[in-house]
Amino acid sequence: QVQLRESGGGLVQPGGSLRLSCAASGFTFSRYYMSWVRQVPGKGPEWVSYMGTGGGTTTYADTVKGRFTISRDNSKNTLYLQMNNLKPADPALYHCARVDELRKGGPRWDYWGQGTQVTVSS
Repeated sequence: QVQLRESGGGLVQPGGSLRLSCAASGFTFSRYYMSWVRQVPGKGPEWVSYMGTGGGTTTYADTVKGRFTISRDNSKNTLYLQMNNLKPADPALYHCARVDELRKGGPRWDYWGQGTQVTVSS
């Protein structure tokens, strides 16, 4: 069965950095676009970034463009998100998600992981 397991979240000061990882299993990772999605209580999910199968296609939400970098290692079935210059607006539960469909408004997903919490506070 599909499993997505995130790690790397934590508490960081504004301006700090974190690197999230997502270990995927139960499917052929290299055949799927993958995405990072974040969610805060009371709000709907917000897509952060997504990446094509070979890593050549990357797209970012305007809110994180220039600060976050998505990457993947298909040999390790792992997706990453390097987050730099973290801001007070960034705290959320960050999920790794498998992309099911790309639409004009952003990706749609069919599987999510449990998420890893990112907190930004001085």
